[in-house]
Amino acid sequence: MKEINANVGKPRRMRFAIRVLGAAAVGALAWIAVLGGAQGGGSGTAVTADTAALTAGDTPGYAVEDFNYPQADKILAEKNIVLKRGDGHITLADCVTGTGQLELLARDRGAKICFNTVGNEGWLTLEIPAVFSFRGNDYSTTVDMTVGTEEKSYEINKNTWTPVGESADPQGRDHMLVEIRITK
Repeated sequence: MKEINANVGKPRRMRFAIRVLGAAAVGALAWIAVLGGAQGGGSGTAVTADTAALTAGDTPGYAVEDFNYPQADKILAEKNIVLKRGDGHITLADCVTGTGQLELLARDRGAKICFNTVGNEGWLTLEIPAVFSFRGNDYSTTVDMTVGTEEKSYEINKNTWTPVGESADPQGRDHMLVEIRITK
């Protein structure tokens, strides 16, 4: 019995040693490839310190997300919708029935305005006047609206129309949609 137990660890040590040697060989090949490329091997051009410095100085800076809605000016000009900022998880879209979009109705518009939603949560700031009804989707949705200097929030029912703004206001005042927030 003792002989069998004494030999049990040897195959494991052998496999471990093979893995370590294999990883070392791959690392050595990678270094050879890097050094060969840096000395001009294969590309026909040598990389010098001057070339590397010039390339590093010419590279663009870091991209910084400012959360401004892309092409907001174009959308304003074409559709008269003010889209300000968002995280990209709520986007204006052409309305397509049965796709699970957020939809809204505004008194000053002849057609619905629709938004696609993706991810686990999202937000979008915008300005759409005279919104009176909002259809939710599978997300928990909250919309913020203003009337004069007053701010109101509405929880939107999932997959059905919810009265908001003037249709939910006892005085029937005109409300502007200013923010949409979603969570899964």
